[in-house]
Amino acid sequence: MKRIILVSAILILTGLRTFSQDKKITKTGKIVFEASVPSFEEVKAKNESVTCVVNIKTGEIASLALMRGFRFKIALMEEHFNENYIESDKYPKATFNGKIMSFDWNSIGSTSKEFKMKGILEVHGKSKEITTSVFLKKVDGGLEIISNFNVNFKDFDIDIPKVISMKVAETVNIKTNFLVK
Repeated sequence: MKRIILVSAILILTGLRTFSQDKKITKTGKIVFEASVPSFEEVKAKNESVTCVVNIKTGEIASLALMRGFRFKIALMEEHFNENYIESDKYPKATFNGKIMSFDWNSIGSTSKEFKMKGILEVHGKSKEITTSVFLKKVDGGLEIISNFNVNFKDFDIDIPKVISMKVAETVNIKTNFLVK
């Protein structure tokens, strides 16, 4: 009986290990967004504790960023971002769920290769389909994933008061950098 339990445990652990080899993850991914307008104060924030998971067999990708993790140079800007615009207490996270098209682990090398990525970005309780380029390369036993795309505040029902609307761009540039292992 003990032998059957031991063999079963070994098979389960081996199965879990094989399954987990298909997925690479990070909890220290980076997202930088910028909505700056020339001649006004920089509107830029960085979050360096973003989670990202990639299935290296299917190219499926998912990421999650806690909104309170974004850091601005000016504390008051960060406060307004969380309380007035993003409403972080009500909408605490942003997520992306998608797929890297034509993903092939074996075709990725030590130099960046461009792929298309398509998925759903959810911010402020609203979802929008995003299609963008993503650059992949193998680094230090993992996979580096870099993307750069734009979104519009209005697509996510984020209201910017008229008083400051000329100081904040409607189009927000989002840069991501993940090293999944």
